[in-house]
Amino acid sequence: MLIIPAIDLKDGQCVRLKQGEMDSATVFSSEPGVMARKWLDSGARRLHLVDLNGAFAGKPLNEPAIKAITDVVGDDIPVQLGGGIRDLETIERYLDDGITYVIIGSAAVKTPGFLHDACNAFPGHIIVGLDAKDGKVAVDGWSKVTGHDVIDLAKRFQDYGVESVIYTDIGRDGMMSGVNIEATVKLAQALHIPVIASGGVTNLDDVRNLCAVEGEGIEGVITGRAIYEGSLDFAAAQKLADELGTK
Repeated sequence: MLIIPAIDLKDGQCVRLKQGEMDSATVFSSEPGVMARKWLDSGARRLHLVDLNGAFAGKPLNEPAIKAITDVVGDDIPVQLGGGIRDLETIERYLDDGITYVIIGSAAVKTPGFLHDACNAFPGHIIVGLDAKDGKVAVDGWSKVTGHDVIDLAKRFQDYGVESVIYTDIGRDGMMSGVNIEATVKLAQALHIPVIASGGVTNLDDVRNLCAVEGEGIEGVITGRAIYEGSLDFAAAQKLADELGTK
């Protein structure tokens, strides 16, 4: 089970939001490269980046900060990135800059043909991000909840050839209220590609609970606010996940 530190970028700084609200941003660092080095040195085996400005604007807006991170990480570990990715040229540029996996979220739901083209053009490098509330997919920085069932959509995108699905329960993200294990497992059981959990990780109990269902197809979990505010020690979380994964 991968414990994946999140680095959310707004105006070139590392921040965290509560439930996707841009005006609720808490700044944790003004140096994204230094933050990436911290998690790398703590034993991270993957990083999760979000261009928050890009997600709301529909185009990349934090490329210097992203490049600062990939320059630090190099080829040491994979880096996955989402936010404002709407065309193949952007994907190609990010991959050239050292990003390993590109995450397509709202654009996958609104223009599935784009996701299909991306999977064909860059096989093995496309992850789909599905944010849901009460089983229904949300788009546009969580501002709109659609009528799409998250499992139905994930199965369709699986057929396109996405590498994995990041599933975020938007009712819990940034709220330190625990992972929605039941919904995450239900999605993982319906797919044959890995699911990465996101939203609500608070402490080691959440890690234990996720490790208990890892065999259902849950590859990892993204954590942000908890590791920045100190309720979850990242190194201890990854150590615990490794120990439970060997049993």
